[in-house]
Amino acid sequence: MDILIFMTSVEKPEQVSEVKPLLTAVPAITGWNFDLEDCDNILRIEANDISPRYIESLLKNAGFNCEELEY
Repeated sequence: MDILIFMTSVEKPEQVSEVKPLLTAVPAITGWNFDLEDCDNILRIEANDISPRYIESLLKNAGFNCEELEY
């Protein structure tokens, strides 16, 4: 299981609700959460064998910035 961390432009709970169907529809994602209190609006994803670029494109297609953070 991989943990991926992204900086996003998702700032409000309403925006999390917009992204939720996109993330829950991906079978490889076993868990995810946003930390909207963090200055980078962090998205953490637990997944099996998924490309960070795929997550970035998913959010970008929904109108949000998303960039993987190295940790």
